[in-house]
Amino acid sequence: MSVHIIKMPDLGEGIAEVELVAWHVQPGDQVTEDQPLADVMTEKATVEIPSPVVGKVLALGAEVGKVLAVGAELIRIETEDGAGAPVAAQEASGAAEPDGGALSRAALSRAVPSQGQALSASADAAGAPADAISPAGRSHAADAARPIRPDGHPLASPAVRQHARQLDIELHRVTGSGPGGRILHQDLEAFAADASAAPGLSQAQALYQARHDELAVPVIGLRRRIAQNMQEALRIPHFTYVEEVDVTEIEALRAQLNTRFGAERGHLTLLPLLLRAVVLAVREFPQMNARFDDKAGVVTQYGAVHAGIATQTAAGLMVPVLRHAESHSPWASAQEIVRLAEAARAGKARREELGGSTITITSLGALGGIVSTPVINHPEVAIIGVNRMALRPMIRDGAVMPRKMMNLSSSFDHRVIDGMHAAEFVQSLRGLLECPALLFVE
Repeated sequence: MSVHIIKMPDLGEGIAEVELVAWHVQPGDQVTEDQPLADVMTEKATVEIPSPVVGKVLALGAEVGKVLAVGAELIRIETEDGAGAPVAAQEASGAAEPDGGALSRAALSRAVPSQGQALSASADAAGAPADAISPAGRSHAADAARPIRPDGHPLASPAVRQHARQLDIELHRVTGSGPGGRILHQDLEAFAADASAAPGLSQAQALYQARHDELAVPVIGLRRRIAQNMQEALRIPHFTYVEEVDVTEIEALRAQLNTRFGAERGHLTLLPLLLRAVVLAVREFPQMNARFDDKAGVVTQYGAVHAGIATQTAAGLMVPVLRHAESHSPWASAQEIVRLAEAARAGKARREELGGSTITITSLGALGGIVSTPVINHPEVAIIGVNRMALRPMIRDGAVMPRKMMNLSSSFDHRVIDGMHAAEFVQSLRGLLECPALLFVE
């Protein structure tokens, strides 16, 4: 037997350190080649680290939430003789390539970007009360005895966690039959079958049952990145300006475009039309399509519109970027927005798709409320917030009539954007949206 030390690999692009966001194995587990060992998060994405060898896990190099430098020890695996370099030789060499204990380039190339997988696990745990009674009547002691990861989450792969969400099963209630107590797909199916057959609490009992559960959820991975970015952004003195927009005409136009071209060009939502309005408005107000390096004291204005599209995922808020929005038709923008949102939610967005935006649009859709205060996506200087669309009584030409109305709640970096210019910019957007023919002329 020999011990194979896997060191934190170089993920490229000047990355010097990563955050450990999830372990998929525990000491004593048997692992196979290419089996996922851990998830680590860079500045832009989470990467799944596979095992380059077959063996048994001896020790983990760090706890979830720790920041590891490239070349730091990640994990130790006991292998058959010849399968790994001796520990003494690895530690003496300090090499970060194969024969020094790190992942091979071939293994690293198979690592799958998966933004927010660890935080998806947090979302699973967030709804699992510590003393809850399962539908099948399992005891509290059995729940407490189930194997969990150091971050407090049950052992399960991302695919199993997704399966559990589809079945509406809380993983804390399931006993795993896999290695080290890992929960498998068949465990979920067996639990679901037991739960459907077992008697549960009556509706009245469940409604008034006392609860004493608590759940401490570590702020790690993408959620920690979001917290850090929000803290950085809130150093900025925000100026928020809210204006209502009559979207009756643009909604009528959108319906006609979808009826006529939807089958061949795809469905249009309001978002790509708003994006087209932003593209046109920043030509008149180029200071809005900019990034502010406050350390250097330089504002860089861009001709290209790289639009950040704020997207809610199971792991948290992400902002994939639609590059060169000025070169996209509304239908091309619609297709790209859908593709980027799906990639972000599936954890498959590429690193270059998650940075470099020059202005951001954020929308809560039907939950958008009347007014919101969007937080600027630092180092940008402007963000456009879309609120809920509603039918309201409005006075036009002295008569009360129903109109589709929607508020735009937009925020600006008041250090470099004057309030008057911000208001003029939003009024320009309003004019384009209320007279939608202007979106299609230069």
